[in-house]
Amino acid sequence: MKKGLLIIVAAATLIACKNSSGKGGTASGDSITAAEKATALTDSANFTTAVWVDSTFKDIGKVKKGQIVEIPFTIKNTGDKPLVIASVSPGCGCTVGEKPEKPIMPGEEGKVVAKFNSEGQAEGSHNKNMVVRANMKPFTETVLNFKVEVVK
Repeated sequence: MKKGLLIIVAAATLIACKNSSGKGGTASGDSITAAEKATALTDSANFTTAVWVDSTFKDIGKVKKGQIVEIPFTIKNTGDKPLVIASVSPGCGCTVGEKPEKPIMPGEEGKVVAKFNSEGQAEGSHNKNMVVRANMKPFTETVLNFKVEVVK
């Protein structure tokens, strides 16, 4: 079982290296499978470092009731391995999270986007969050937060 996972990780790494050198594929790599995403979170040999360029908290200000707002969070891969964002889990049903489906190569940036739907939300201040799971060290989970004030 371990050998099978090792082969999958090695193949994904070779493909990512091939793509980053400009020999086929896109600069940010090919989409990866669910198994590769799961392996990325458990195999610390493939962990990388990253920084959230524009913070993990954003104050959006006032939003009219019924409006859908996109809140982008930019992440930069500062390590030497491809950054795999395995999942984004919003804290409630009023928010949807979008993530890059391709690995973010070393030195490159990607975006995780929160889409907040203010329809059905009470007027006033709201604090929302999303949990991002990726092959980052020292922690594989990061909580992104935003604040919004719903007005009529």
